[in-house]
Amino acid sequence: MPVPGSVGWWKAFMTTINGLPAHVLLVHVVVVLIPLSAVLLVLVAVWPSARRRLDVLTAVLAVLALIAVPITTAAGDWLEQRLPRTPLLRVHTHLGDTMLPWAIALALVSVLVLVWSRRLARRASAGGEPASVAISEPHQPQRPGRREQLTGIAVAVVAVAVAVVIATVVKQIQNSSDKLSRIQYPARIERALHSLV
Repeated sequence: MPVPGSVGWWKAFMTTINGLPAHVLLVHVVVVLIPLSAVLLVLVAVWPSARRRLDVLTAVLAVLALIAVPITTAAGDWLEQRLPRTPLLRVHTHLGDTMLPWAIALALVSVLVLVWSRRLARRASAGGEPASVAISEPHQPQRPGRREQLTGIAVAVVAVAVAVVIATVVKQIQNSSDKLSRIQYPARIERALHSLV
């Protein structure tokens, strides 16, 4: 048995949770966090008001999703070794293996948007009057320069592209999982569900 702290020690524990394969439960974390992070990423990339309120939350959720992907994949690898190898299972396994690079991209872009957002906020606050000076008229935010506008457009394009691709990957994996559970293993799933009741 692997020693805690050694490389891959947690894989040994990704087997079952209350008698159900861990993959079946953990996959729901990924299926919720990845699309939620993708939607939030698009919002913070294109909508300044959302950016000010949701940039940290978006980055945190994307990093949590990134952490959940290899754990879920490891649990899926354990489950795969216990199921008959079929074309549907091979397709699902292959699609599942494509999730990690896109989860990395989602987390990376989310963190970059957070850094960019905070940099814009610092730059905007540095251009204003000191807090101790009384201001008779409301502070007018500076309009972004051409460079900031182009950076904003590039950030939005990359964020939307990553969000669309990762949403497509999640949907493909979900479709393959649905086919696998409905077509290939309905009797096993039925027995497992009845054993819970």
